[in-house]
Amino acid sequence: MDNTEKAGRISENLVPVIMIDDNGKVVYANSRISDVFIYDQLEGADFFSITAVPNQEVVPADGFLDTELKRNGKVFRLYVYKDEYKGQDVRAVLFFDVTPYSLLKEKYDNEKPCCMKIEVDNYNDLIYPSGESPRLELSSAIDKAVASWLEKYDASITRTMNGKYLVWFERRFLKEMTEKNFPVLDEVRDIDTGEDFPASLSIGVGVGGKTLSEGEDYAEMALELALGRGGDQAVVKNEQKMQYYGGTIQTAENHSKGKSKMIGHALKQLTADAKNVIIMGHRYADMDSFGAAMGIYRLVREWEKEPYIVLDEVTETLESIYNQAKYVDEYNIISSDRAIELAESNSLLVVVDTHRKSLVQCPAILDVCDKIAIIDHHRRVEDMIDNPTVAYMETYASSASEMVTEILQFMTEKKKVNKLEAEALLSGIIVDTDAFAMKTGVRTFETAAWLRRQGADPTEVKRYFQEDFENVKIKSLALLKAQIYEGGIAITTLDFVNPEAQIMCAQIADELLTLKGVKASFTVGNNCEKTVISARSLGSMNVQTVMEKFGGGGHLTVAAAQVDTSIDDTVCKIMEILKINGGETNEGNIA
Repeated sequence: MDNTEKAGRISENLVPVIMIDDNGKVVYANSRISDVFIYDQLEGADFFSITAVPNQEVVPADGFLDTELKRNGKVFRLYVYKDEYKGQDVRAVLFFDVTPYSLLKEKYDNEKPCCMKIEVDNYNDLIYPSGESPRLELSSAIDKAVASWLEKYDASITRTMNGKYLVWFERRFLKEMTEKNFPVLDEVRDIDTGEDFPASLSIGVGVGGKTLSEGEDYAEMALELALGRGGDQAVVKNEQKMQYYGGTIQTAENHSKGKSKMIGHALKQLTADAKNVIIMGHRYADMDSFGAAMGIYRLVREWEKEPYIVLDEVTETLESIYNQAKYVDEYNIISSDRAIELAESNSLLVVVDTHRKSLVQCPAILDVCDKIAIIDHHRRVEDMIDNPTVAYMETYASSASEMVTEILQFMTEKKKVNKLEAEALLSGIIVDTDAFAMKTGVRTFETAAWLRRQGADPTEVKRYFQEDFENVKIKSLALLKAQIYEGGIAITTLDFVNPEAQIMCAQIADELLTLKGVKASFTVGNNCEKTVISARSLGSMNVQTVMEKFGGGGHLTVAAAQVDTSIDDTVCKIMEILKINGGETNEGNIA
């Protein structure tokens, strides 16, 4: 008998012990086991059933398990060793009471400092248009709302500058903050601003940093993510993950175009220093991705550098304008394989209409090019391209085409853009705004008007959107089978596997929003490779947060995702997330 076994024998009279066979069945329990379990007759019971600790973790173990067991108002740590009972090999499981240690650890964790950074969204646009007196009243009202909310948490608050706050609080209060979804977001949004958009906050919380400095870094990263996702939300970052709360209003439009001009000058300088410029969007490029790429192509050509557009798949929707671009023979449109050959460390890579590493057309060249510029209108996600040289991400913008058009307005000096480029950019805006019905601001109409002056023909643009009759029939069938559930949520599916499924699902989801009573819509299909989801809402539901649970993203009212599960399983998960019990509303089937 070795020392471990002897220790076990001695401990058997001092601590609760049970013995289990190789199948996890209890063959013996000593009298002290009542300290752990309030019921008798444990012999024959399954170890997993009584502890929720998997048998496969216990049977091969030898020593302390990482698992702590909470039973009977106490906390136990499990120790396992080999033994013998009535001639059979067993595992003896000792239950050491570590309740005092656990309580001390819990107290230590609860008292750890957490850092919070708060910023008023669009502070200058919100405060400075007002007169002196209203400005002070609005600023004071926001200060009061923030201070009043944090007062109950004994927090330390420092206003670092106008519209920015640095907060320290104990970790024990974080659970209440998150369970209540940071109610200060609603309180600030309800303040009367006197403007045509509400006040809102972006909050970043850093948890679990090993030092105060690391905790503050976590908070800064979380705040940047909250701002990049459009504001009006809180993001909590710990050592392992991000969690999101809020995000219920559309991003207020920024009326100043100064940033477009700054980005344009930065791109010009980067282009001047680059050997060549490679432009790419996301896989299965749509009109917005292709239009934005065409706009950047024109800029680079004007700056007398050699540009290339990376495009592997030409969808049916893109086929007409793509063929026209190839016909005029002015554009270097290349494959990913060719892009890898051309890319060098001193190449400039411009990524449009996405900022996610996993979605770009050619991920391999991200590691080759030292300088990367991002132009995107989607809300920021964690899977962002690492360390971009320039990141122009504006969630208020309708589309990447709108953002590129604004840069073109400032930076083109010669021929500006030709008719095809103007129509490609206008097509991109039309697609992402559902023909100016969604996410459309004053600047969207201004850019569209400028493109019209450059020669964009609305009739010609309409031709780019003509559809195959078979696709029209498929979409009609999907609309026919759609179901409307409680709360105005419409869900439908595409019955046929189709490489155009992502675009068709988006069109169907848009169409569902035109039905009375529908507030949000979800369409699920298959594009031959993955199950695709398109989600839309009228603003009362944040479909972006729903799609993020599938690894996707987007905006508050427009979002999408691609998954590996079946269409039926995906629909079930959507219903589970939205807590739909399967019962339909009075509207019933759309048919």
